Amino acid sequence: MTLKATADLVDEFGETLASCDTQMRQFGARHHFAGRIVTIRCWQDNGLVKATLATPGEGQVLVVDGGGSLHTALMGDMIAASAVANGWAGVVINGPVRDSATLATMDLGVKALGTNPRKSAKDGAGERGVTVEFGGVQFVPGHLVVADDDGVVVLPDGTDPAAIIA
Repeated sequence: MTLKATADLVDEFGETLASCDTQMRQFGARHHFAGRIVTIRCWQDNGLVKATLATPGEGQVLVVDGGGSLHTALMGDMIAASAVANGWAGVVINGPVRDSATLATMDLGVKALGTNPRKSAKDGAGERGVTVEFGGVQFVPGHLVVADDDGVVVLPDGTDPAAIIA
């Protein structure tokens, strides 16, 4: 399956499509990914991230709003390996990751602000399944998200998934 590029989706959907202004880097081996959104809001604690990615992903994309904090990594190679094993398409993190050299070899889409080798708390503090917002975009659970080297876009509610296939 070949996905449409985010630039092509912007051209096709215009202002009805939301394009994230937050500048993120690619870390996973899968540079172009898409899926239904699952969300987490947390602060320097990746307990919910770990627990969520340990569940069946069914091609979904986890969007994590870490508040833009660069103080602790919200995902590393072990959690990413769990995501791959459980069928997640990708992860978009408004925060950093660690183990970036290993992430680059994994069949997972990973967009994040940067890196930090520091571990986060593991208390599971935060919220799951809530609308999160960063980069001028609302990431609503169940909506379609597409990410590639140019950015991250969220399609209008009710968009047929076939619309993102090239």
